[in-house]
Amino acid sequence: MEFEQAILAFAALAQPTRLEVFRLLVTHEPDGLAAGDIARALAVPQNTMSSHLAVLARGGLVVALRQGRSISYRADVTRVGEVIRFLMEDCCGGRAEICAPLIESLKPCCPPTSKGKSQKAKAHV
Repeated sequence: MEFEQAILAFAALAQPTRLEVFRLLVTHEPDGLAAGDIARALAVPQNTMSSHLAVLARGGLVVALRQGRSISYRADVTRVGEVIRFLMEDCCGGRAEICAPLIESLKPCCPPTSKGKSQKAKAHV
């Protein structure tokens, strides 16, 4: 990942509403959400939400998918992984034992989900 790409991604997340949007979209992977649903869930006017989604898309953090007349958005979790790897690329001068606790701490955030849990997340919107 190039520095400019990383800067765009960090800048996109450096605003409270956009950070909320991204976190909401992560909970709705892999289906994503329609732009109007995102705006309603976060109580943000649709035109303002469109601007936020455009910034997140320029940062490579969300992907827009046209479905008929509506547009759905998904978090690009692969891109987020690239951003995290960019941060950790030169981790601790090559001393993996220093970074190991951080890497271990990330594992519990992604346990296998049951079908019931996935359905609860979708009901949030």
